[in-house]
Amino acid sequence: MKNKSSYEGLQGNIKKLKTPKIETFRNIYTEKDYTITLQIPEFTCICPKTGLPDFAEIIINYIPGKLCVELKSFKEYIVSFRQLGIFHENAVNRIMDDFTGAIKPRWARVEGIFNARGGIKTTVSAEYGNRKR
Repeated sequence: MKNKSSYEGLQGNIKKLKTPKIETFRNIYTEKDYTITLQIPEFTCICPKTGLPDFAEIIINYIPGKLCVELKSFKEYIVSFRQLGIFHENAVNRIMDDFTGAIKPRWARVEGIFNARGGIKTTVSAEYGNRKR
C-alpha cells in the first residue's frame, strides 16, 4: 500500500504557470567570459501547504552568451512569485528554467537561501551549462 503525501498535487501546474516575460538585451562582449551576479535580498513566495509567506535571498550568477537579462523586466518577473504557492525547490528550479530559457547563458547558477521555517533553513541551488569552456 502506497503512503499518499498530503503534498501530492500541490505543484503540478508550476512548470506550466504563466509568468511575466524576462526581457533581454544584446551582449556586445561575447568574446569574453565574464560573470554577472544578481542579488534579490527580499524574494517572497507562499508556502503551498500553510499559506504563510516564505522569505529568501536569491542569488544568480551567470556568464552571458549572446544576451543579458534586462533588470526591470526581471524584477517584475521576481515579484510575480509573491502570491504564488511554491516549494523552495520548485521556486529555484522554475527561476532557473525561465532565466536560462530567456537568455541562453554559457553558464548559470541560481541559489535560493530561504529563511528558517520550523527551525530549518533551506538552501537550494541549481546549475546550467558548463563553467569550464
